[in-house]
Amino acid sequence: MNFFATGLATSLWMLAAARLVGGAMQANMSVANAYVADITPPKERTRRFGMMGAMFGIGFILGPVMGGLLGAINLQLPFFVAGSLAMLNLLYGYFVLPESLPADRRRAFQWKSANPVSSLRGLAQLKGAGRLVAVIACSGLAQFVLYTCWVLYTTFKFGWGPLENGWSLAAVGIVSAVVQGLLLGRILKRVSARRLAVLGLLSSTLAYVLWGAATQGWMMFAIIFVNLLGATVAMAIQSIISSAADERNQGQTLGAVGGLNSLMTVIAPPIGAAILTMVSHFPKGDWRIGAPFYFCAALQAAALVLAVSHFRGERRERAAVTAA
Repeated sequence: MNFFATGLATSLWMLAAARLVGGAMQANMSVANAYVADITPPKERTRRFGMMGAMFGIGFILGPVMGGLLGAINLQLPFFVAGSLAMLNLLYGYFVLPESLPADRRRAFQWKSANPVSSLRGLAQLKGAGRLVAVIACSGLAQFVLYTCWVLYTTFKFGWGPLENGWSLAAVGIVSAVVQGLLLGRILKRVSARRLAVLGLLSSTLAYVLWGAATQGWMMFAIIFVNLLGATVAMAIQSIISSAADERNQGQTLGAVGGLNSLMTVIAPPIGAAILTMVSHFPKGDWRIGAPFYFCAALQAAALVLAVSHFRGERRERAAVTAA
């Protein structure tokens, strides 16, 4: 209903109210991920989460194109079409999609646990998660600062317009869909989810530095296509955390992961905008305009150090148990 309300809004306060309510109801990805975790063996979860990410990537490609075409006909039409698609999703989920868990594996709903503080505390205390919570926070903040600054950064540094930015975002969607939908399963046959997370964090750290230092617009596209492993980080970490939770707590665990990422989307815009404001006066092409991306690289490097530390700690614990 939020899409319909947005399309029918006639004033700024109505639009803000519709988006506020819509934001409070945006748990669809967390629910979908929890459903996939319920019906998938732990060893297969990274690949299945990757398939979910690939579908998101396809939507990232098709959505802006459809929105542009429909918006050219009528500015309200994209919201009505999006609302209709959401209604079809609702009907399919209610009448066709089976329950993911049998009755004996379901957990009774409790209001005291239905709050973000409790969910995040439970995520931090989950055995096997540990520092990975901080990894999610750092990596998520870097990603959303990137999203916040991308268009303004490329405009300031390269003089890009809507066409170039549109193609660059389409390139991100293509890489995401190909890596997560086609390559991830093959990669996981050779590399564990933990090693993949480390390699992905390393790749994306270097990518942020290179995006910030790029001197020509074509370099941005080249880095997008070279940073293939960067598209696997979220899926790998999410799979590891999902495997640490028991069968009754998948929904709450993955909901807490989604909540943590949502918190990063709140924090990222003011941080990214503040950094970009400090460097926006430099001449076009100046390397210092890349400051937001250098900040993202520092966050991703911190996530890399935390992940490596966490995985080494796990190995030491397993070695101690084996020795005992």
